[in-house]
Amino acid sequence: MKFLDECKIYVRSGNGGGGAVSFRREKYIEYGGPDGGDGGRGGDVWIEAVEGLNTLTDYRYHQHFKAETGHHGMGKNRHGAAGEDAVLRVPVGTQVFAEDKETLLVDLDRAGVRVRLLKGGNGGFGNTYFKGPVNQAPRHANPGLEGEEQWIWLRLKLIADVGLVGLPNAGKSTFLAAASAAKPKIADYPFTTLAPNLGMVDLSEGERFILADIPGLIEGASEGAGLGVRFLGHVERTATLIHLVDGTQDDVVDAWRTVRRELEAYGEELGDKTEILALSKVDALDPETRKAKVAELKKASKAKVRLVSGVSGEGVTELLREAFALVRERKAEVSEEQAEPAAGSWAP
Repeated sequence: MKFLDECKIYVRSGNGGGGAVSFRREKYIEYGGPDGGDGGRGGDVWIEAVEGLNTLTDYRYHQHFKAETGHHGMGKNRHGAAGEDAVLRVPVGTQVFAEDKETLLVDLDRAGVRVRLLKGGNGGFGNTYFKGPVNQAPRHANPGLEGEEQWIWLRLKLIADVGLVGLPNAGKSTFLAAASAAKPKIADYPFTTLAPNLGMVDLSEGERFILADIPGLIEGASEGAGLGVRFLGHVERTATLIHLVDGTQDDVVDAWRTVRRELEAYGEELGDKTEILALSKVDALDPETRKAKVAELKKASKAKVRLVSGVSGEGVTELLREAFALVRERKAEVSEEQAEPAAGSWAP
């Protein structure tokens, strides 16, 4: 299944049904009068975040969604039925933008969130509605109101707790495979990963979180080089980042600085996220080389440097537990923020 994280679709709500012009024509009932029913309401367009989806592939070939038109009114004061709604089911983390791709309409960041995008047109009144002492036999009814239509953009930002970043071939996919049950493509060449991968890390019964591996960044990614920064949006919502630096390359400091520059150029507070720095592929390094490269990275980044190897498993569990601790802290902060009452609000 091909990964798709952005698409443009057309949505339209249903027109309202027209009111009916009708008169009672029953034997032995003199001056029966008008009995035209009202039209039904047009269907709405809804969008809903559901679990079990992680791509927008369903919208690659089906790009037009229209709700049903309301049914017309009929005689004997029978009102038309409402039109059926159109419901778009998307992955959790999907954002809805207007046609300009800049105006955010909806952010579906939780499973079960359901938002009405377009409202269906109201049904028209039948001629019974216009009956009165002056006009006792009206011969007109209202047509239903037109529905609404709009082109929108769907943009998916995967919901993950921890994001993996680094240059191409830094060992991110190998680390993801060692840390979770995910099976990403692993090969000895750059840009093996062409789309984000998600893995569930299960350290123990109470230590579980989602880890996202995104395609590698290169210098100039913020200006479109390589795969650009198209996939960085998938780690915007993460609590922390794990920055892997390939320990087998000559200049580990330049590799670290290259990725840092692209994260800061992307914006969206990505450069300010808590970062866990790790030297990867240490199974291929001798003790002296390890010590030298760690010292170089520590001096440049002024941060603690971890040693990990996705092949041998060295340092993987320790790094994951450190990441989980940061995820737990972040979730606790969010819970406290949501629990705090707004200024000036009353609380019992």
